[in-house]
Amino acid sequence: MLKFLKFLVPPLFFGLAIAFIIILAVPEMRSSILPNLSIAAKIKAGHMSFADGVKKAAPAVVTIFSEGDVTEPRYKRQNKVQELGSGVIMTSDGYILTNYHVVNNADQIVVILTDGRTFTDAQLIGFDPITDLALLKIDAKHLPVIPKDDDFTPEVGDVVLAIGNPLNIGQTITQGIVSATGKQTLTDSPYNSLLQMDAAVNMGNSGGALVNSNGILVGITSAQFRARYNIDIQGISFAVPYALAKEVMAKLIKDGRVIRGYLGFTGKPVDQYGIEITDRYTPVFGILINNLDPLGPAWQAGMKDNDIIVKMAGKSVTTPQDALHLIGNTRPGTKLTFEIYRDGEYKEVEVEVAELETRI
Repeated sequence: MLKFLKFLVPPLFFGLAIAFIIILAVPEMRSSILPNLSIAAKIKAGHMSFADGVKKAAPAVVTIFSEGDVTEPRYKRQNKVQELGSGVIMTSDGYILTNYHVVNNADQIVVILTDGRTFTDAQLIGFDPITDLALLKIDAKHLPVIPKDDDFTPEVGDVVLAIGNPLNIGQTITQGIVSATGKQTLTDSPYNSLLQMDAAVNMGNSGGALVNSNGILVGITSAQFRARYNIDIQGISFAVPYALAKEVMAKLIKDGRVIRGYLGFTGKPVDQYGIEITDRYTPVFGILINNLDPLGPAWQAGMKDNDIIVKMAGKSVTTPQDALHLIGNTRPGTKLTFEIYRDGEYKEVEVEVAELETRI
């Protein structure tokens, strides 16, 4: 057997060497002998495409035109004002989310679908100035609905696509990533929270869809928050997260407006020694009240500045945002029990929730 291998192996290697030299010398023979390497490139290109996600989401993004009269007190005259925006079909029977500033003071709202159908009598169900959201209703059935996933939580670094009709040039897709979450400094209310991304959002994009690479709704884009603070640089734009938009939509359908609870205090997270927490790793002991409305429900119930809220309605408090979220989603008139820490002692305080007044 060993003699047989010694006889076979040298000619085999010699033949492979000759074949290799021939392939190098005659390039035309490579395509018939070597595998087609372009397949890998096609697979790579397919994985980098967001076309499937766009195909799922784009039909549910509409164009919105609104027209209304605005009075100029200085000249005592009325002017016609037209607004261009986008909207997102949330249900197959015609509920559409858009931005409040797109339809504010509108006498007529026109909705144009991607298939060309036009609805000139869109109904304004309600609006919420805090989140800059408005809910419209058109008389139609079996409409394309934006894909949604209630379990999806956007994270910094996620790829996102903004779909809308900027400058009325037609439906356009821009791409970016989530740059930050939980942005509240650009809003007028702590009850709001924004996503920041670097996808381009221009006039006409407001009210459009922000989706992930699979076409799942991430938020409702808005150019209003950037314009309000004169942020006119590229790479910074904002959207209302889907989870918040969903809550606002449910309240608008139920009540025609957003009813939020109010207790009249703000606070900051502290550790067990009462020191403010500025990182994500220190365990939160409670929320230190540092700004108490002197006529608010919390003050009337006996709460004081520098009280530390440990529990609300039997649940431990983790962040001021979670506390405000719980209060905001509590119907006015409901009584909430708070466990507070004051002067080394734990106390229970019962507070009746009032309604937050919203400026229009």
